Amino acid sequence: MTLVIVIIVAIVVILAIALMVSYNRFVKQRNLIQESWRQIDVELHRRYDLIPNLVETVRAYAAHERHVFEEVARLRTQAVNVQGANPEQRAAAEGELSGALRQMMISVEAYPQLQSNQNFLNLQRELTDTEDRIAAGRRFYNANVGDYNTRIEAFPSNLIANGFKFEKAGYFEVKDEQVRSVPQVSFGTIGSVEGEQPQPQMQPGVQSSGQIQPQMPGQNQGGYQQQQPQYQQQPQFPPAGGQPPYQGQPPVGGPPAGAPGPKDGQPPFTGGGQ
Repeated sequence: MTLVIVIIVAIVVILAIALMVSYNRFVKQRNLIQESWRQIDVELHRRYDLIPNLVETVRAYAAHERHVFEEVARLRTQAVNVQGANPEQRAAAEGELSGALRQMMISVEAYPQLQSNQNFLNLQRELTDTEDRIAAGRRFYNANVGDYNTRIEAFPSNLIANGFKFEKAGYFEVKDEQVRSVPQVSFGTIGSVEGEQPQPQMQPGVQSSGQIQPQMPGQNQGGYQQQQPQYQQQPQFPPAGGQPPYQGQPPVGGPPAGAPGPKDGQPPFTGGGQ
């Protein structure tokens, strides 16, 4: 009887220790998420402070880009007003603000004097560094959120999470369609040029040397050439009078008077002597 009581007490103690360890781990992970979020919030506030100075510097050189400045100011105010919202709402507001800032920086490319302004370059460098720190903090925060949410859904830690009301945390993901979109790349037809006719396809069983051979008379469609009689080319002699032979021109006139006609199997008279 005493042994049974000891075993029951040991089991209860082990369960209690496991419960405390799991609970304390949940608390530690939740605090780590909150701390990583505060680091992101600090960098976001730093960006909120840089944007007005950057806008005023650009406005001095590009005053007619008024709609761009107004959009950036409106979205900055909107992002500041949702500071107490959940990470999903903050991410949506930050994504719109990032898009407006990108549009403003694109419009700056048309003003070479602004691009050489030292104040603008310093603000641009600080904004770029801030964006990099926000991205690094976002990755760290989302990694902690992933581990925390996994434990809430996994067994048996989900029993403790449900018993002590540990809720899942939200991710901080900037849904920027321009960043997430995949560029469309098209190389067209390989080996073809616009306006050029495609090469004819070879028939099965016929080998090609890589050059297009025109169809010669007496050649059927199967690629076989009919046997033609072979003629021996007659030598050419210069005409009387020491005139040079014709070069690149056909002979004029027919055979001389009294010359015998061509026999069967002989080529016609070409203007040369024998």
